[in-house]
Amino acid sequence: MSPIRPENRDRYPKDWKAISLHIRTTRAAGRCECLGECGRGTHTGRCPNRNGGQAYGTGSKVVLTVAHLDHTPENCDPANLRAMCQGCHLHYDRDHHRETAAATRRAAIEATGQLALDT
Repeated sequence: MSPIRPENRDRYPKDWKAISLHIRTTRAAGRCECLGECGRGTHTGRCPNRNGGQAYGTGSKVVLTVAHLDHTPENCDPANLRAMCQGCHLHYDRDHHRETAAATRRAAIEATGQLALDT
């Protein structure tokens, strides 16, 4: 399970651990549910990675996580959740992470009284 940043912890429901466990073990049966929405282009159909196994391509240990497809931790509707190996999850979230990092940098600059320049 991927770590939850402290500043986002309150956005997850109190029973998040149980929800995540159910998605990863019961629904996904320990296998990545990504059908290519991660955009890596490394698999056709369902990703073959299984929790605890060796990741295809890298040989690293697979850690199954749960992704919020809309990037909103409060939305724990099962249709919005997908069990993903760490590779698919990180790739799926890459644009969202980039936007979040840019917003954080912009807020830090503005907090110093500087004006942020949009590029």
